[in-house]
Amino acid sequence: MPMSILGLRIRTIRRQQQRTQQQIAEACGCTKGLVSKIEAGKCQPTLAMLTKIARALGVTASALLDEEETAATVYTPAEALHAADWPRTDKGYAYYAFAAGRTDKTMQPFLITARRGQVTPHGLTHAGDEFVYVLEGEMAYRVGDQTYHLRPGDSLYFNALDTHDLTPLTERVTYLAIFSPPQ
Repeated sequence: MPMSILGLRIRTIRRQQQRTQQQIAEACGCTKGLVSKIEAGKCQPTLAMLTKIARALGVTASALLDEEETAATVYTPAEALHAADWPRTDKGYAYYAFAAGRTDKTMQPFLITARRGQVTPHGLTHAGDEFVYVLEGEMAYRVGDQTYHLRPGDSLYFNALDTHDLTPLTERVTYLAIFSPPQ
């Protein structure tokens, strides 16, 4: 399988810093094998893992997702949002990173779709805050020990260090997730 652009960027930045996959894995709380698979394009990292890798490398998640960085306004026309082209994680959901090339962001918005029966149960954690707003479908969203039944228009705002995950309750759920790095 050819190396993904994301994997290539991670590998390039890691090598520029003269760091090993093991060092990045330890900083992220994962295995060296997972870092190797991500760099080789054999698996797509979860958003939480992408955030951890970016933090370990001292860059933004945006720097890993988009090669053309800008400080200008970033416009995304609706036609650009074709879910078939979105990266799909090994946990069973796909995402689109809005304004990935915008430098010095204080937040990273993502549009996420997940299908019932395709999401692998997993507990995510990452530094910072997270905001979730349901656009379409329904899901059970767990934060810590509490599970919320979310429908269109419902939202959550929480500390992303609390373990969180989702279970689609309808055939498909689409939601906006905004990650804010720690201050």
